[in-house]
Amino acid sequence: MDHAMARRQVLSAESPQGLVLPVLDITNPAFAPLLSEADIDGEIALYLEEERKRRKAPRWLTRLMYWSAGRKAPLLRAISGARSSYISGLATYMLKLGPNHLAGPFDNRIDRIVAATLPARSTRIRLQHMAELLADGITPALAADAKLPLHFVDIAGGPAMDTLNALILLAERNRELLATRKTHIHILDLDREGPAFAAAALAALKGEDGPLHGLDITVLYKRNDWTATGTLSELLAELRGSGAIVAASSEGGLFEYGSDADIKTNLGALHAGLSSSALVVGSVTRDDEATRMLNSGGAPIKTIPRGLERFSALAEAAGFSVEKSRRSAFADEVLLRKR
Repeated sequence: MDHAMARRQVLSAESPQGLVLPVLDITNPAFAPLLSEADIDGEIALYLEEERKRRKAPRWLTRLMYWSAGRKAPLLRAISGARSSYISGLATYMLKLGPNHLAGPFDNRIDRIVAATLPARSTRIRLQHMAELLADGITPALAADAKLPLHFVDIAGGPAMDTLNALILLAERNRELLATRKTHIHILDLDREGPAFAAAALAALKGEDGPLHGLDITVLYKRNDWTATGTLSELLAELRGSGAIVAASSEGGLFEYGSDADIKTNLGALHAGLSSSALVVGSVTRDDEATRMLNSGGAPIKTIPRGLERFSALAEAAGFSVEKSRRSAFADEVLLRKR
């Protein structure tokens, strides 16, 4: 099977709710970026202009409109009616799919509009940056040893699309980097549904028509609350003892929603548990007008706009430095290394 040709097919996997969803593969032209890096500034200017106009309407009227529209639009309802400060991994995954790939009850006019907004489109480019930083960062260690096992630790990982797409990129660039080693994706999350879909998506990607066909890759789930680092520290101690190659990540998770104390504690555990060559990749909410406008829009989901400078200081205090960063509309994606 020609994997370059097979990759043009859109694979699918079943969610825990029985919904068949496309598997997002950033190397597939069907999932071309919904937002160009060159267009970010112009798109943000348009977003701010539209938001200022929208907010001239009374707040009670806006809430009523969201409630009414959400009755028939499950994606909008998941965002505007979330019971916690963040939406589920699968709801975020729907945003990344974009308006042309929504499935089942999510494929309706209102949710397609939601999936076409700048905040939704920005999640696709955020994912792309995360996958590229992971793949680029881990390549030297993989090239240095063809047989050491590879372990990804995905904190608040949900469906772990950043890690899965990093593996797709690695397989596309140099399949031999993965061909002779075992690879494990450890998803640490409170929610079981996202990791369950990750396992189903991996099965599709490893199928005969998938870009990861023939590779030894597994998904492992551990229930984890980032306010306590016991589970993370135990896992890292086990991995360090095995001499494995390890990369950690958190897309739209710890560095965006966690408190300063949570970030320091988790980075401290990562610093203690990772080897000197290991890396950490994550997304950091920007501290600018567009982000503040997004966070004050009425939905209960609230990231912490600490910005790259403030985050870098937290990372430095925990023994990490920012080696590289990429910009998406509402976040910066960063690659950290131990100092």
